[in-house]
Amino acid sequence: MEILRVEDLSKIYGSGENQVKALDGVSFTVEKGEFAAIIGPSGSGKSTLLHILGGVDKPTSGKVYMDGCDVYAQNDEQLAVFRRRQVGLIYQFYNLIPVLNVTENITLPVLMDGQEVNRERLEELIGILGLKGREEHLPNQLSGGQQQRVSIGRALMNAPAVVLADEPTGNLDSKNSQEIIELLKLSHKKYDQTLIVITHDENIALQADRVIAIGDGKITRDEVIRR
Repeated sequence: MEILRVEDLSKIYGSGENQVKALDGVSFTVEKGEFAAIIGPSGSGKSTLLHILGGVDKPTSGKVYMDGCDVYAQNDEQLAVFRRRQVGLIYQFYNLIPVLNVTENITLPVLMDGQEVNRERLEELIGILGLKGREEHLPNQLSGGQQQRVSIGRALMNAPAVVLADEPTGNLDSKNSQEIIELLKLSHKKYDQTLIVITHDENIALQADRVIAIGDGKITRDEVIRR
């Protein structure tokens, strides 16, 4: 069953001689529950693509459908709700709020959405992420790997249908990198989520069900590794 459809997506920055085409007519679909890795060199357009899929950056042209909904047919308020409820975004640089503790950072999207925190889900996530006993710690009291675990918890707290991760292991050593990928794979299976990861790491890409390669704003390869 299809959960994501991208149709002829383009993104242009600047104008005239300074114009840069970050995405150039990108089209593909993703099935519900699929784990897809997006790879490509720096400047290939892969992060731009992820941000457009997540409702963070609007395309110049083209369509994105998430679970049948035309994402960019929504107004700004609807788009903000979409970002909070439909997608979980994980970044390379964690983006934690320094004055909030682990629990507060994880539950922030729920509270911003005006919803009640599901305590059972929170406890389950903290356990899965190996953060038991660190609930009251501030980000500066955590290691890089622990901070990334908190950012994963924040992305998963609202039980999004699609999790988007932009170089989630980019700041971590190989041991922590593999642990983070294992956590993402675990949540992907446990919560039946669709997982799309941008990575430079070939070892991570090969753990996905499918690899989509991007170069100069176009898809250069789309290969199913396992079903």
